Amino acid sequence: MLQDRLQGPTWQHPFGNDELGRDILSRILLGARVSMRVGATVVLLSGIAGVLIGGFAGYVGGKLDTFVTVVVFNSLLAFPGILLQIALVAFLGPGLDRLIFALVILWWVGFARLARGQVLKVKTLEFVEAARALGASNLRIFIRHILPNIIQPVLIQASIAMAAAVLAEASLSFLGLGITPPTPSWGAMLNDGRNHLFDAPHMVVFPSIALVLTVLSFNFLGDALRDWLDPRNL
Repeated sequence: MLQDRLQGPTWQHPFGNDELGRDILSRILLGARVSMRVGATVVLLSGIAGVLIGGFAGYVGGKLDTFVTVVVFNSLLAFPGILLQIALVAFLGPGLDRLIFALVILWWVGFARLARGQVLKVKTLEFVEAARALGASNLRIFIRHILPNIIQPVLIQASIAMAAAVLAEASLSFLGLGITPPTPSWGAMLNDGRNHLFDAPHMVVFPSIALVLTVLSFNFLGDALRDWLDPRNL
């Protein structure tokens, strides 16, 4: 294997080999699985937490809404997101589970703000008032009448957040704060490749292409969902 170290693209190894002679294509595919796992888990957990907390706060209103928006939202949004991510991951230590936990802690706020804003608009509509007049409980109104009507913007946000989560994982792994070796990560592969930027540029080029295409794909998916779910296009 070591005799193939830093070897450029060949028929046997289309993306070349890294400094240890490992096939870069295989590591990119394994890194894609890691990135998708991080992105999907972070979006799912932060989406559920954000929609429930932000949506319920917006529906109930009063002191609960004030506490969530003034204290929680403002506290987490007062600092740049990337700095909070680095600080929290550095405090927790590297590792896949710790990385996911740190991103969920910081990212649920975006879903919560979106859900709260949507709930504030939906809860004043006539069908919600009609359900309330018929004696439906707040929990029933929230689950059966409000949540289904705020799911569209949440899906769009989830697609865009998926791209951001993949990029965040790569950034933190590039800094040595994310996925730990020997588990492949696109960010860690870029970090390894920067030491061979001139003698083995393929170590940087192919992981970069994979990362860019993945992020762009999820962003385009978010734009397509926005256009498809736009009521004016129905």
